[in-house]
Amino acid sequence: MVRVALLIGIVLAAGCGRLAEHPLAVEAAQEVTANERVTELLGKPVECSRTVRGTANETDGIARLEFEAKGSKGKGMVVVEGKKTRGTWGVNKLELRPAGGEPLSLTSDLVARTGTDTPAFDPNAAAKPSDTPPPPGEIEIMLPPGPPGQ
Repeated sequence: MVRVALLIGIVLAAGCGRLAEHPLAVEAAQEVTANERVTELLGKPVECSRTVRGTANETDGIARLEFEAKGSKGKGMVVVEGKKTRGTWGVNKLELRPAGGEPLSLTSDLVARTGTDTPAFDPNAAAKPSDTPPPPGEIEIMLPPGPPGQ
């Protein structure tokens, strides 16, 4: 009986551990533990649970994960959603849902801390020369007389 319970415990821990090591869960936990607004709300130190629930579909590239975060003043549920593009996971939504309080969006905080992969538009940047020749100035298309298909 003890061996069965031990085996079940190992299997459950391995399942939770895999999601806890998912890139979205790791990135979300780093933001939550370092975020000043979270620390202000939950208290110091903020710790994230290694028990992660949700789904992460590698084939479709869509994930939604949840885990608990707690501090000296309270606790809440962290929700992270993301997509996989060109082999890299990116966060679409990061939110802390404190117990008994309004959800706190952390998505913009994460983008500000880590940056974004969208290049900034610079209207004063010099145009890059093109290595393709320009199209011809005039093109003339000659059609045979009569209706099409004859």
